[in-house]
Amino acid sequence: MQSMIDSFMLMLPNIVLALIVFAIFYSVGRQIKRVVRRVTRHHHQARNLGLVLGRLAQSVIVLVGLFISLSIVIPTLKAGDLVQLLGISGVAIGFAFRDILQNFLAGILILLTEPFRIDDQIVFKNFEGTVENIETRATTIQTYDGRRIVIPNAELFTNTVTVNTAFDQRRMEYDISIGYGDDIDHAKQLILEALYSLKEVLKVPAPDVLAMDLAESTVNIRVRWWIAPPRRIDDLRSRDKVICAIKKKLYVENGLDLPYPTQNILFHDQTEETDGDRSQQREGWPADKRKVPKPNRIRRSVRKLTQGRSQHDDNGKS
Repeated sequence: MQSMIDSFMLMLPNIVLALIVFAIFYSVGRQIKRVVRRVTRHHHQARNLGLVLGRLAQSVIVLVGLFISLSIVIPTLKAGDLVQLLGISGVAIGFAFRDILQNFLAGILILLTEPFRIDDQIVFKNFEGTVENIETRATTIQTYDGRRIVIPNAELFTNTVTVNTAFDQRRMEYDISIGYGDDIDHAKQLILEALYSLKEVLKVPAPDVLAMDLAESTVNIRVRWWIAPPRRIDDLRSRDKVICAIKKKLYVENGLDLPYPTQNILFHDQTEETDGDRSQQREGWPADKRKVPKPNRIRRSVRKLTQGRSQHDDNGKS
């Protein structure tokens, strides 16, 4: 024990010096990272590249500081031994932390290729929100209802991501239904007038109105318009204005029908004389060239039912 204590006391100055050197290199690495970020912050295209370069510069400086600190504590340790140790350890760590390294490499590629940037609004599977931060391991997004979602970078890099704010403008659409008795061209003209009256709808590119479907009880018309900027709040505001304006223009001011889904059900036994010509198929029934049967009166049906019951009772008594 005394020998161990004496050895520790002899190495204590080296340990303190190594800690000071490592702290200096660590501080220098953080400062270089901040400088790189500050330089590239005002350049939108190079902002993600600045994040990558800043983190790599910090990692390299900290690693060099670690080598120098170990050399101070253990003077007999050579750089070749450190490289060999790191090589063997790197293989073991690679197998043990494969997913972490995969996320790290995916994060580097995302920051370099920039499929999306910080403050972009993206949709990934069931998650939608604004990108808060892109780190080397994961990307965090803030949902529109105030929650934070942490998504591994490997998932983002290998799956489909929808970037709603990738461009300056975005096209929206909504389907309107009118009745079969309404004039389609007149309805389309009224809808365009409602769209052009809204400041939330861009005039260039111009909105358009297209007849899309002859449904069971309605004529469906698709309304398409462009907004800028294309963020979620602008989508909701423009959709609210468009729907209210179209409803007011069509229904309130011009009396066009906005019908509900309807369905006709026919209860028909095909025995009335008014059914028409049996040689023609009618209402989905097959053609029949036989003579039209006489309709049964309710009185006759009741009389037949009564006679049948009387005969059954007489047979039972006999």
